[in-house]
This record gives sequence, C-alpha cells and structure tokens, in this order.
Amino acid sequence: MRMHGKIYNEDRKQVEHGKLYEFKEGLDLIKKLKGHKFDETVELAVNLGIDTKQTDQNIRGTVVLPHGLGKQVKVLVFTKNEKEALDAGADYAGADELVNKVLGGWLDFDTVIATPDLMGLVSKLGKILGPKKLMPNPKLGTVTFEVAKAVKEAKAGKIEIKNDKGGVVHLVIGKKSFPEDRLADNFHAIMERLKSIKPATSKGQFLKSAYISTTMGPSVKISVQTYR
Repeated sequence: MRMHGKIYNEDRKQVEHGKLYEFKEGLDLIKKLKGHKFDETVELAVNLGIDTKQTDQNIRGTVVLPHGLGKQVKVLVFTKNEKEALDAGADYAGADELVNKVLGGWLDFDTVIATPDLMGLVSKLGKILGPKKLMPNPKLGTVTFEVAKAVKEAKAGKIEIKNDKGGVVHLVIGKKSFPEDRLADNFHAIMERLKSIKPATSKGQFLKSAYISTTMGPSVKISVQTYR
C-alpha cells in the first residue's frame, strides 16, 4: 500500500472526493494547495477511448505549448552544419564526436534532433536513447533537414503525445508558478491537439476523463465535457 507524507495528506483533504471539477476550478484548487517548497510541475493525465491492442488506435504526435514548459530545454543536434543548429539556439551540435560522447555516458540534454543523412551514425545510440525516449523520430519532427525550425520548436516547449498500455496520455502543462491563463492556454492546446489526432477507428467517447495534479500533490478530476 502506498504511503503518503503529511503535506500530501493535508492537501488531499482539500479535494472533494468524487467531485468533477471544471478546469478553472480545479486549477484554482491545485494552485492553492500547500504543496512543497520547489516549483512543482503541473501534470495532466487524459484517459482516451481507444483499444491499445489495435495498432491503428494508438496515438503518437507532438504539440508546441504556447507558454512552454517553464524550464530550459537543452537541445542536442546531430548535423554536419553545426553553425546552423547553434545559431538557431541548439545547446550542442556535431556528429561523430557527440556520438562518442553519448556512448561514453554523457546525457546532459533533453531533446535530440538529427538530420536524415546522419541517422546511420545516430542509430548506434538506439540502446541508450531509446529507453529514455530521446531517439530522433521523423514522425515527431526530430529527424529533419529543417534544423532551425525543429530547434526553435523544441526550445519553445514542444512535447510528445503518446498513450501508454492503458490508453492514458501523461503530459506536462507547465509549472505551478505559471499564471492561470498560461496553464489554461497550454491545457487547451493539448486538448485540441488530442482531438485532432483521434484515430478514425476509435468509436464512442474519445476524451473519457482527465486529471490534473502537481508533481507531489493529489490529483483533481476535471471535466472534459466541452471537448467531447
């Protein structure tokens, strides 16, 4: 049985059991909870009406949050044109030397982008980057010759959308310190993106339920009625 700390238990008492909160109401609540001393991340979990055993119903995509993630995103680019990547804002850019550095255990980055001509080289890192969900993927726009665009999107707060085995997507909508309107904008961007990538074979209610919470706080069930 999972045990929670004193602060969590105190905050949990503020959440009305079984209540379905409107998004703004739920957001107001989690921002008022005592929480912890660090700036916690605000997380969103959405339960989707999909059958994950059917490959054509699993979803994968990206969305650029209007107000970012609230943290500095370190971007690594595997490219022969280092100047282009660095001028666009990449933190690291290069080819063989960076591959060898990662093979040596270096992982001081949050996003990896690669040009198509270097994917043969980058494939050596599959066992390292794959489990950490950092491997460049053309479906996510991280294998591209449009390096400047990809770097700027990553820096702006581009996140991946992918359901787990239970048909739930877990996403970040910002930091607890964000003004409510910024969190709301990020939330709406995610929900609209989810709606746009609904599988054609998914029948019935697609956005079934949603919960918001802070990193170490209790979850609050919010209404998705307006997105059905």
